[in-house]
Amino acid sequence: MRLSLVGMSGSGKSFWSGKLARSGFRRVCCDDLIAVRLGNEIGQKHGSIATVGRWMGFPFEPHYREHEAAYLACEMEVMAQIVGDFAKVDDKPEEAVVVDTTGSVIYTGEGILSKLRECTIVVHLSTPLEIQQVKLRAYKKNPRPILWHDMFSKKPGETNEQALARCYPQLLASRETQYEKLAHVTISYYKHRKAGFGVEELLREAGRHLIRLPG
Repeated sequence: MRLSLVGMSGSGKSFWSGKLARSGFRRVCCDDLIAVRLGNEIGQKHGSIATVGRWMGFPFEPHYREHEAAYLACEMEVMAQIVGDFAKVDDKPEEAVVVDTTGSVIYTGEGILSKLRECTIVVHLSTPLEIQQVKLRAYKKNPRPILWHDMFSKKPGETNEQALARCYPQLLASRETQYEKLAHVTISYYKHRKAGFGVEELLREAGRHLIRLPG
């Protein structure tokens, strides 16, 4: 089985990809691959998600758009390599793989996303709007690399913090809609955090897509 996990930062992608890795899946972490590629640009030989987040900064900072474009270009290269490797003749046809995507994978282009859907079962780990304030506080405290994709703006008289508080829910809602369209299967936030829900249950949910396939 080949899975791709999609969703907002903090939705549980890394948690579940880690559990799948401990169950025998080969884990492909896009955050790590991007951080390594951007290492030279951010001044560190071995980058990390935290250093990339600090380097990217917030959408109201003057360098943000330049860094956002560089990050997306790097992410597109990483994703193109991943789906390209899947499309090649597989030396290990029985190997189980999980791709831990970034929250901005939906911006990598229709070509890449179509190939991702062809090569993997795309599982969306949803993030409900009612927990958006928790995510916003975490983002402001420890900024992760978030691509705002022109969804941040400031109204006259607004502070940066007020603008973030207004725009973040809009970004979240827009992304959730796009994740839904991309995914073969959506697992709700509360379902995959429920006591007793483990790897077996997650694979069963993903397998529902295979049951629906013709033939």
